[in-house]
Amino acid sequence: MTDAENVTEPADAATPSEPTKLPKIRLIAKPAVTPDAPVDSMWELIGGRDTFEKLVREFYVGVATDEVLLPMYPEQPDLEGAIQRLTGFLEQYWGGPNTYSQERGHPRLRMRHMPFKVNPDARDRWLHHMRNALDTLELPPLYDAEIWAYLDRAAHAMVNTFEE
Repeated sequence: MTDAENVTEPADAATPSEPTKLPKIRLIAKPAVTPDAPVDSMWELIGGRDTFEKLVREFYVGVATDEVLLPMYPEQPDLEGAIQRLTGFLEQYWGGPNTYSQERGHPRLRMRHMPFKVNPDARDRWLHHMRNALDTLELPPLYDAEIWAYLDRAAHAMVNTFEE
């Protein structure tokens, strides 16, 4: 008898006649979208314009007291224009009306932020104020995580210098 013939399988190992039992997974698929079928967007799911405007207004409460970010807003102390632009951009991005693009064209975020010194400190301050604002919405964790992931990626993409 060779060594290979002396090998015994553990008692609980699956044999070819006994397939391994896997946990049952229930998949829930959204029905196919037809042109007349409603499509849920994040914008709709979390409350539409009111929710996005609340997020942005809370964000600018923090910006208004931030000595690094506030100087980036030439229209200060009135930040209403900035509030409306960011609200419009975010609601369009998340499936709401495309008013932002109708009024301002393609977002071109990096180009629009290029005149400002957006270094890691400015990015981190922006994220700090946005995180605080997002927390005030008390969204379900999945929605919160999805929005936060986008905001974090966008903030990192806006960094255009590493100078202090």
